[in-house]
Amino acid sequence: MMSPSKGSVGKMPADFQIKELSATDIGAHLDGLSDVLIDCVEGGASVSFMWPMTRKKADTFWRHVREGVERGSHYLFVAESEGQGIVGTVMLIGAGTENQPQRADIGKMLVHRKARRRGIGRALMAAAEAKAREIGRNTLVLDTVSGGEGDHLYVAMGWTRLGEIPNYALYPDGRPCPTTIFYKTL
Repeated sequence: MMSPSKGSVGKMPADFQIKELSATDIGAHLDGLSDVLIDCVEGGASVSFMWPMTRKKADTFWRHVREGVERGSHYLFVAESEGQGIVGTVMLIGAGTENQPQRADIGKMLVHRKARRRGIGRALMAAAEAKAREIGRNTLVLDTVSGGEGDHLYVAMGWTRLGEIPNYALYPDGRPCPTTIFYKTL
């Protein structure tokens, strides 16, 4: 279990905890992880999936993540409470190339719609950044829908907006969406 410092977490509710999941934990929490992913896609989030978002697609995705955690290339954090289970996720993914040992990507920063605007996204990001420091990664990169909730969170957390790419991805309903690339030096 991880308890980021109060300064890094902000106003996260006391009834939530940030935890790093092992590969075994991912298997045990597959339903909760998939529930969050399905909720975000059904809510219109452009996070690599199209409608209809099925349980099979979500489970397959998290099983793939489990393989990355087993290899040591992925680190998965969740926000969880006893009453609500898993309500958020974020991944730290090593760059995977020999000439970029200092870099990692942030992926699948997801918060269930029922748990948003409570500091959970900020706490998840703080946990991912702390892990990056711990494993010697000092340059982080991510992309997010331009102008979306994530865009505002990353700016507030000191990330630098690099630029926007029009028509980079699609919303789950097939509409194109622009994406903003961010980086942060730790």
